[in-house]
Amino acid sequence: MPEKQIASFLAKFTPEMAAKIKALRAALRSQFPTAWELVYDNYNFLVFGFCTTPRASDCIVSLAANSKGAVLSFYYGTSVPDPHNLLQGSGNQNRFIRLEGVATLEMPEVRELIAAATALARTPLPAHGAGATVIQSISAKQRPRR
Repeated sequence: MPEKQIASFLAKFTPEMAAKIKALRAALRSQFPTAWELVYDNYNFLVFGFCTTPRASDCIVSLAANSKGAVLSFYYGTSVPDPHNLLQGSGNQNRFIRLEGVATLEMPEVRELIAAATALARTPLPAHGAGATVIQSISAKQRPRR
């Protein structure tokens, strides 16, 4: 059921952006095979959060996409060591990096950030099993995705 809903969320984007989001999501799912994947189709973004539990506060990273592009958001980004100064944002907690494509996720500096964020998780990722995908919310009103 979640995959059909996710396909409908992706259909709101241009085919090129939908393909980019699918590729980024697949790459993150392969990095977090046991994570809970929490999905939000909200007003501004389509978000896939990769979490250690089914609680949003246990999110390690999220893929957030809108019509202009995609970012990798670090839920507790202000606590993640960033020796290469890749993280952007000025909020009290969250930081992000812009994703040009899957190649960005494969950069050693980005992998370091992901590993550091994973190490900071209050609850560790499950050691075995397959992660679950849960549709958390769907906003009735949304910005155009094309």
